[in-house]
Amino acid sequence: MIHDSTHPETLALHAGYRADSATGAVAVPIYQTTSYRFRDTAHAADLFALKELGNIYTRIMNPTCDVLEQRVSAMDGGAAALAVASGQAASAMALQNLARAGDNVVSSTDLYGGTWNLFANTLGDQGIEIRFADPADPEAFRRATDERTRAYYAETLPNPKLHVFPIAEVAAIGRELGIPLIVDNTAAPILCRPFDHGAAVIVYSTTKYIGGHGNSIGGLIVDGGNFPWDEFPERQPALNTPDPSYHGAVWVEAVKPIGPVAYIIKARTTLLRDLGAALSPFSAFQIIQGLETLALRVREHSRNAQAVADHLAGHAAVANVIHPSRQDGEARRRADTYLSGGYGGLVGFELGGGREAGRRFIDALEMFYHVANIGDVRSLAIHPASTTHSQLSPEDQLASGVSDGYVRLSVGIEHIDDILADLDQALASASA
Repeated sequence: MIHDSTHPETLALHAGYRADSATGAVAVPIYQTTSYRFRDTAHAADLFALKELGNIYTRIMNPTCDVLEQRVSAMDGGAAALAVASGQAASAMALQNLARAGDNVVSSTDLYGGTWNLFANTLGDQGIEIRFADPADPEAFRRATDERTRAYYAETLPNPKLHVFPIAEVAAIGRELGIPLIVDNTAAPILCRPFDHGAAVIVYSTTKYIGGHGNSIGGLIVDGGNFPWDEFPERQPALNTPDPSYHGAVWVEAVKPIGPVAYIIKARTTLLRDLGAALSPFSAFQIIQGLETLALRVREHSRNAQAVADHLAGHAAVANVIHPSRQDGEARRRADTYLSGGYGGLVGFELGGGREAGRRFIDALEMFYHVANIGDVRSLAIHPASTTHSQLSPEDQLASGVSDGYVRLSVGIEHIDDILADLDQALASASA
């Protein structure tokens, strides 16, 4: 029953682990070790040659991290996953795994500010060009594509714009051209399964909803095992030509005895090995604790956020509410197509008084925490124009959905009456 289940509530508790073989412990142990003893020299050689899968060094893999990887992969319907030190590391490595200096990636304009800066500046400094396309028109991705385009990138529920990305439309364009769609599903776990709509790779900041308790930084890359890398050798040379960093392995060939996991095995054995952005076993343990209640929390986050959006829409001090339920036309169709069971825990709104009104509102909050995070069990708030998106130009801020008066809420699981009461008193201060 466990292995046949497709229900996230069950998989979050049982996938990848039942009990410790030595002690019978039901809770996943923290394997706080750097190294693992090889049975003999032949065993060690087989591990390094990928003839056998197993533990070598915790910078590359760890049994606690492995359970987290297996559970999230199972929940998303993927083939395998890789845990890394942060969501930023996951986003960077997801692209670096395919793109080299001189290559390019076409990304949605609707991005978290930290990702925009990573793409526009840091990856650009490494020689990887990021071309931004407006997802309102999926064909914009095709128009931005050339022979050096290696991937498309998007957020399911972009933070802070909250316009759901057209996953199936862009994924179909990419598959025709041999280009995988990589989807950051951080803001919509459980609510959306991007692999069901044609995405090839999913990334997460597990710091957010998956961990859910604001205590551990982490990230995940999930390989759908559904992209035909070997059918596009010229488009995807990173997986189809000899890799000098791993004794000339051609990844699509090297992993055939294992399964359709060339992408994630390359990420683990080259990028994670060389860059060292490993998730600690203790952090993996804490994130697993959050994962076990993810399905329950997402329901409550979504329910409370819906109530907040409805409440703010009737408030005189609020000029505009940004939430999928308040959208219409194509934006609403996409929200209803790709999100199931709710619209998530994020709500944005604009104050007519601009930046100064936003500052007064934030400073007046009493229960909401003023922090640079989302997806916590606690309710959180921030003014993106002066914080998370402050590195962007005014034009780029507007392109990503941030105006001077924009406030982002990550609605927690407190009682809704207490959430609304805090918002009301802060809005009164902002409009005073």
